[in-house]
Parts: sequence; C-alpha cells; structure tokens
Amino acid sequence: MLKSVFLPLYVFCLVFFQMTLFAQQQSHPFSVQDLVRMDQISNPRLSPNGKQIVFVIRSTDLEANRGRKNIWLTDIDGKNLRQLTADPANDTDPVWHTDGKSIWFISSRTGTAQIWRIHLDSGDYQQITDFPLDVSNLMLSPDGKYLAFTMKVFPNLTIEETKSKLDEYSQRPYSGVIYDQLLIRHWDEWKDGRRSHLFVHPVAGGKTVDVMKNMNADTPSQPFGDTQEICFTPDARGIIFTAKDEGKTEAWSTNFDLFFVPFDASQPPRCLTGDNQAWDSHPSFSPDGKFLAYLAMEKPQHERDQFKLVLQSWPDGPKQFMAKQWDRTIDSYIWGEDGKYIYALVPDLGQGALFSIEVSSGKVSLVMGDGNIKSPSLSGKMIIFGLDNLKSPVELFKMNTKGEKLQQITAMNRNRLAAVEMGDFEQFTFSGWNDETVYGYLVKPVDFDPQKKYPVAFLIHGGPHGSFGNRFHYRWNPQTYSGAGFAAVMIDFHGSKGYGQKFLDSIQEDWGGKTLIDLQKGLAAALDRYPFLDRDRVGALGASYGGYMINWIAGNWPDGFRCLVNHDGNLDERMAYYNTEELWFPEWEHGGTPWDNPEGYEKQNPVNFSQNWKTPMLVIHSQLDYRVVVTQAIGTFNLLQRKGIPSKFLYFPDENHWVLKPQNSIFWHDTVIGWLDQWLKK
Repeated sequence: MLKSVFLPLYVFCLVFFQMTLFAQQQSHPFSVQDLVRMDQISNPRLSPNGKQIVFVIRSTDLEANRGRKNIWLTDIDGKNLRQLTADPANDTDPVWHTDGKSIWFISSRTGTAQIWRIHLDSGDYQQITDFPLDVSNLMLSPDGKYLAFTMKVFPNLTIEETKSKLDEYSQRPYSGVIYDQLLIRHWDEWKDGRRSHLFVHPVAGGKTVDVMKNMNADTPSQPFGDTQEICFTPDARGIIFTAKDEGKTEAWSTNFDLFFVPFDASQPPRCLTGDNQAWDSHPSFSPDGKFLAYLAMEKPQHERDQFKLVLQSWPDGPKQFMAKQWDRTIDSYIWGEDGKYIYALVPDLGQGALFSIEVSSGKVSLVMGDGNIKSPSLSGKMIIFGLDNLKSPVELFKMNTKGEKLQQITAMNRNRLAAVEMGDFEQFTFSGWNDETVYGYLVKPVDFDPQKKYPVAFLIHGGPHGSFGNRFHYRWNPQTYSGAGFAAVMIDFHGSKGYGQKFLDSIQEDWGGKTLIDLQKGLAAALDRYPFLDRDRVGALGASYGGYMINWIAGNWPDGFRCLVNHDGNLDERMAYYNTEELWFPEWEHGGTPWDNPEGYEKQNPVNFSQNWKTPMLVIHSQLDYRVVVTQAIGTFNLLQRKGIPSKFLYFPDENHWVLKPQNSIFWHDTVIGWLDQWLKK
C-alpha cells in the first residue's frame, strides 16, 4: 500500500521537475504578447487592523479584446492570497468597512456600475445601490456611516431627472448639439452638459445628497483624477473636494480649488483656496484632525508647476508651505500614523521615489529611490506599497519607514516573468545643452553579446514634461524592442520631470531647441559609451510631444536616423492650438495665444521645415484623440507622400491619445517593430 502511494507521487514529482525544466529551457524573448498578458495590480488598500491588503488585478481577455478587473485579498506577509470576485464584469474601487469584516466595491455586473458589498466571513455579496447612472470614485467616511461617490449628472437636476433627460435626448429626431462655451470636447469624448458630481449616501439608508448640485464643475478632475482629490473632515460631517469652477474660462484656466461642504448640503460649497489662482488639490487631514494638508502650485495656467505641500490649522488657521525650497514636485502623499511625518511620492532623477518630510522642521529625507513606487499606506512602522521597474510590472512590497527590510508580498506575474527573457538596463549621464548634466537609460537586447552590433530604437517621451524612467510601461515598454533584437536608448532631455523646476521650465517657448541638443548629445554619448550600438542603424520613435519632436527631427536633423515613427504628433503648432481642448497648455508652453504671440508658435513649428524632410516615417494616429487631433497626422502623411518619402499611416478609429485595446496594442507593436525591421535590420 505504501509502495503504491509512493510511486505515483515520485512519478508526479519527476514529471513536474521535467516540465519546469522544459519551461525554463523554452523561455522566449519578451514581446507585446507577454506585455498584454501581465496582471496589473492597482488600488491596494490596507485593512483597519493593518494585517490584510485588498487590491485589484486587471487581467487581459484577448478573445473579448478587453481587460477584466477583479478584487483580490492577501495577508501583509503574502500568505492566504485569494481572489474575492470572479465576475465577467469589472469589479473595482475596493474600500474596507471600518470593522474590517466586509469590503465595499463598485461592480458593473448588473449592466451599470453600482456599489456592492462582500462579507469576508461568508463570501456573500450584497448590492447596495441601484441608480440609473454609473457610480465611480467610492469612499467611506472615517466613522463608517457614510458612503461618498461620484456620478455624472446635469447641474441642478437630480439623478432621476438626469436619466430622464438622457432618455429624452435619445428619442430626438435630430442629432445636432448647440454649445455656447468651452469645453465642447475633452480627451476622447464630446461634452453633453453633464458633470461629475460628488454624492453622499448614509450606509444605514436614507437620502442620497448631491453636495455639488448647483456647481457647473467636476470632481475629481477629468479625465484622470481620483479619490486623492477628495477627503472627509475629521468630524465625519463634511467633505472636501477639488474642482475647477471657472465658467467660460475653464478651457484656459488651471485654477482648481478646494471646497468644503456639509454632508446634507445645508450650505453651498465654500471655497477654501480662493487666494491661489493656480492648482490646489489632494486634501488630507492629519491623524489628530488638527491640520489640513494639500498640494498647491503657484503659477496659473502651468499644469507642470511644482506641487508643494501646504499645511493649514483646521478649520480657519494660517497656511504655510512645507519644504518650500525643495526643488521637487509631489505627485501624492500620505500622513504618518503619529502625524510627525508625511511620506511623499516624487519623480526624482528617473525614478519614482518615496521621501519623508518631517512636519515640525520640513526636513526632507529619501526613503527609497530605486524603481517606481505607487500607492503607499502605513501599518505601524511598516509601509505597504506597489513597486515596478524596467524589468517587472507592479508587485506589492513592504519595508519600514526608514526604507529598510524590504520584502516582497505578491508575485502575481512570477510565472510569466520566468518564461521570458528581458534586456538588462542601466542609467547613464552626459553633458547636454549648456553642458548641464542630463540622464538617460539604455536597455540591452535580449541574449546580449558584447561582440555583436545591434540596431537602436531611440525612444522620445511625451509631455514634454514626462520621463522614460525606471518603470514598467504598458504602451511604451523598451523591453518589447529589446525582445525584438534592438537596444533601446531613452533620454530625459531638458523639460523632463524629476530634475528640478528650472530644468523642466527651460524649454518654455523653446520646444525644438534644448531638447534637440540633448537628444543629439545623448545619442552621441550612448554610441560612444556602448560600442555594441550600431550608429548606422538607428530609428527614432516618439508619441505626443515625442511625436512633435519626430516631425521636428525630420526637418532639423534629417540625417540623424534611418527611419522615424510618429505617434500622435503635431505637424503645425499654430493650428494645433485651434484644434485642441486644454488651451492653457499651449498658452503656457508657447508664451500666449497665436494672435498675441505668433512667433511663439512659428519659430519651432515643424511644418515650416518640411522642405528638409527625407527620412522614411511611420505615422500613427487615432480618431478619438482630441488632445492632438487626427488631421495633424493626415497632414503629416500627405506631406510625406507628396514628397515621395517612404511612409505608412496606421489609423485606429476606436482609440484616443493612447492605444488601449489589447488587440490594437498587439497590432500597433507588430506594425512598429515591422517598420524598424524593414529599415534597421537589412
């Protein structure tokens, strides 16, 4: 009997070992197929007792051509990992109940996005709301008695009246829409008059209150804002939110303010930051409720001015900047549990770093500066956070508040990563414009051999105030080029974030000057530093501002590359002003409007140098991109074709400024890498 049990177990172990060995031997270069199949972790939330983490996993359903989001749970030591939801619909926004026994979340399983609750002891689900409109941005008050969330409604109309008006619109015999002010469209949708309003709903049941009913404004900021722009007051009787209530100047204003309103909306929202005409956001109270912290910019119209930390004695005390002289911008932050420290996420020298700020002195200290840190939370002296880098998607980690004793909690992509080969990477520096230090990254090809020569994919980031840093990108991931046999080089040129405000602001009204010099010097430095890079086989690729730079290179560095790839790039900066939606951006970057400062739009306008174009170019654009409109790409392709320059145009009728659908992403990558193969591998 013992023998009969032991033999099958032995055989099983042997087969398992052989299968594992075979899988290791069959590992393959990283590709877009691997990229889209990675599980993406988001929204980690620590339980009230600090012992468990609930989070969202986005997996890819290639057959349905979409992502699916489900909710998972784990202990903070990585044990007892389990999936809480498995519905084909999306389950998102998990929020712990204050007793730690249940979790609220948003699910679209009934056809609209509504609030649900799962009881952890039984696993039973309970639908909480049944509104005729979609719910988003779920929050729970500190005392557990109120839910807050947002819905898109017409100002001054109730939820039901909004639904009735939408039904009425759908029955009209005509499709025309009349506008009398901007914005008429934003990012990838035409505006229909609705606003994202904040609602408060008693957990025990009762009236759902639109606390922004009479405001023609949105919270959080659209289209990318989240619950970090909203917080409850310490007494759990009111709520603070971020909104831009600017009327007809909305399209060229960045004057986001903080507003306070009681739960019952017995008083209209009161502006707390009217003294600042620039951006105010991310309100959060100290653990003892005595101080309100928030982030503030100082320059109106500048969307990339530094966010500084402001501290105000609550409710009406004086305001003061914390660490104002620190030359970095804060993306987000959390309070330490004792209120003595604030922990801030900050772009820093090509990393997404975590810093601590001592509240009493404003002293700034680096906690962790390697990789890209996301969504930190505190459990005693332990920080729980997401971390990704150029060779790994986000996984959950923990460490102490000094940045020591780093431990990995999850390994959701362990098997996928074990099955692929990625290129090693390193950061380098060189003397750029004006001999100032500029940073860059090199990602080596898979199966790197220092005796070989490799073609180069020269990636140019967007923004222009972005960064191709140490992070795992799902649209512009250098490992997809590494896996295809290219070395990838990325330069954080003047204008990039994470290197100080002077460095970032240096390209205002100079989009094609310092940046071009940095790119030229950066490529030359990489070619000199890494002899395995083939200087005769280099292609440049960029999107958004990077696409503008591709067009600028075509006319001002025409002998620099064998081929170019332009995704969503402007050809005519003057016309781009009249085509786009967020007018504050070009007005700041180009020094005013085209009629007040025409030279700001014309002096570095790619279309003015089209006589020099000769480099083969792949042009990519999407119909739903209202930030950089599709006619800019059509104009670029017309120019290329009329001049007889080898060129192709890849068009997506169903994507916006980004390419998000999995099958579209695969086709995008196959087309781009095929273009590079055509020009760089022959």
